[in-house]
Amino acid sequence: MSQTAHIPSHRKPRRSASKLAFRAGVAGGVFSTIAVAGAAAPANAEPVTETTLEMPTLGSLDADLASAVSASVEASQQEALDQSLAAQEKAALEKAAKDAKKAKAEADRKAEAEKAEKARAEARERASRTSERTSLAASSYSAGASDSGSSSSSRVATGSAAAIVAFARAQVGDAYVSGGTGPNSWDCSGLVQAAYREAGIDLPRVSSSQSSMGTSVSLSDLQPGDILYWGSRSGSYHVAIYVGGGNYVGAQNPSTGVVERSLDWDTPSGAVRIL
Repeated sequence: MSQTAHIPSHRKPRRSASKLAFRAGVAGGVFSTIAVAGAAAPANAEPVTETTLEMPTLGSLDADLASAVSASVEASQQEALDQSLAAQEKAALEKAAKDAKKAKAEADRKAEAEKAEKARAEARERASRTSERTSLAASSYSAGASDSGSSSSSRVATGSAAAIVAFARAQVGDAYVSGGTGPNSWDCSGLVQAAYREAGIDLPRVSSSQSSMGTSVSLSDLQPGDILYWGSRSGSYHVAIYVGGGNYVGAQNPSTGVVERSLDWDTPSGAVRIL
């Protein structure tokens, strides 16, 4: 017997032909069964729809995140820009309002200054006219009185009386206004009060009080500057100033204004002397 006769072989044993044939038959039967089942299925059976779910990739997630961050930054920048523009607009409006208020105040101040200067100029002009009229009236009265006799109706006004008469005559032609105290409109007692003020004498404002002052004098013994009254002495309703020569000056009524009239034109009730 040889030395190798008992060494087993390491080769895989070959399958027998009968086993191979059996396996082939089984496989064929299975395929035939599947074919028959497919043929036997209903013709109108709906095909099975396959649904494929696509899962996002890391690349697409990064792109979406970057887009969202960019949009957020852009929105924040736009909001900051809007707030800045709104603040600038508010500041501009406040500055414009402040400038307008300042300009209006300056315009008002200039207007008031111009108005005050105009009033002062008018007052100076009126004072100048009144002074001229008073001087002319005094000169005219003095010239006329010097040619008169020695009767009470032609007595010469001197001192305070001359100033009172001159002022009263200087207002002839001015308007009559109830409650008027000058400089261009008067009522009866307002004119008498202003005329006496020229002589440094303060009189009450109303006619009844003015006629109650001083001493009562006869109409036949009048002197320039005497106050004439109509009505009772303590309840007079009208007053005027005797200017000599049988005449008086008074603020009569709205239709005549300040006039010089003869005592005969409207004879007074009485007279008082204060000088």
